[in-house]
Amino acid sequence: MELIDLLTKTLGVNADQATGGAGLLFKLAKEKLGDTDFSQISQHVPGVSELIESAPESGGIAGALGGLASALGGSGASELGNLASLAGGFSKLGLNSGMISKFIPVILSFVESKGGGAVKGLLEQALT
Repeated sequence: MELIDLLTKTLGVNADQATGGAGLLFKLAKEKLGDTDFSQISQHVPGVSELIESAPESGGIAGALGGLASALGGSGASELGNLASLAGGFSKLGLNSGMISKFIPVILSFVESKGGGAVKGLLEQALT
């Protein structure tokens, strides 16, 4: 898969880490955007459903913190919840939370190359 090859070469992660990390980010985007908006992204990213399915469950302590932060309300709290949830998933892949900020620009660039600026903007809105 082209995106996974790009992530492994660019970030020096293995294929399982690239697949899981991309899956976590696309899963978050799908949850934030909903099916209609996310379909605009998924039609330009081959295999995105498989990526989402391969994402590790992001539970654990980070997931619990994310749920707690989201329950407290406010957009800042939900952002904190999203990051905590992502960090938990990345941790299960053997990646530290700092890798999240390295995955995002690579994925955004890939999506832009496949679907153009509007599709990239939609994904960017969901991930930042």
